[in-house]
Amino acid sequence: MVWCSGWRLATAVSNSGGLGLIGSGSMHPEILEEHIRKAKAATDKPFGVNVPLLNPEIEEIMKVIIDEKVKIVFTSAGSPKKWTSFLKNHGIIVTHVVSSALFAAKSEEAGVDAIVAEGFEAGGHDGREETTTITLIPTVRKATTLPLMAAGGIATGGALLGAMILGADGVQIGSRFAVSNESSGHENFKKLVTQIGEGDTYLALKKLTPVRLIKNKFFEQVQEAENHCASIEELRQLLGRGRSKRGMFEGELDEGELEIGQVSSLIDTILPASVIMKNILDEYKSALMDIQSNASFLFDSNYTNIDKFTRTQ
Repeated sequence: MVWCSGWRLATAVSNSGGLGLIGSGSMHPEILEEHIRKAKAATDKPFGVNVPLLNPEIEEIMKVIIDEKVKIVFTSAGSPKKWTSFLKNHGIIVTHVVSSALFAAKSEEAGVDAIVAEGFEAGGHDGREETTTITLIPTVRKATTLPLMAAGGIATGGALLGAMILGADGVQIGSRFAVSNESSGHENFKKLVTQIGEGDTYLALKKLTPVRLIKNKFFEQVQEAENHCASIEELRQLLGRGRSKRGMFEGELDEGELEIGQVSSLIDTILPASVIMKNILDEYKSALMDIQSNASFLFDSNYTNIDKFTRTQ
């Protein structure tokens, strides 16, 4: 959610009943401080900060979080071993994002309070294993007893219900809120997301930090470099500085880095965060009622309906 989730989006989600997160990955420490203070003024509900641990300014970012008395931190893109105890010693709830059951177990050993299992479908920094969310949730559920949230490919109430059936206690949603009125992403970026279809995103830059990109001119350059076995340094030079800012924040759709999840093919409108929240919860309730209704039909007291159903298949 770099360049998309500032204080406006985070507080809009929190005020609508979710837990909004400020995405610090695109922020210098002083900018994060400003967003946290504006969030405090805009909501009396809980909100948190997402911190990519590979941030070169991580020491300063953590100082801001402590000084501003943030209560909830989601860490990602790195090992939680170093910073979890530091944050918890300051009374902060720590959730870590993982892409495998192995990292989930290591995160529990590091002392985190909860885990987000993020599948291959997600935008942002995915795992190199390319494990899909539907496979990842139950494998991570087996590996940890901690509260578990699912992420990657979730933008509807049906997906929320499906994730919980597979063992998640809740979900983390990025792409759907990246295309909201309150998202700080550029309008060009948001409109493009509403227009792309199935297969228009691709996981790239696996030698550096895997990220799912919209296929544009920059992506073609990345793909050509990877096809020719470019080194990590060559890929780093191609990525350069400010590439994601150019794409998602400034709206440069050809040469910019455009991060979004596979579920973008389902997103065709830019909506307020409050409406997105309501739609997801309404869809969840409807999907749950459908399952309960079907279950009542199939599993009657004598199991006659399920017997008839299975014999007709």
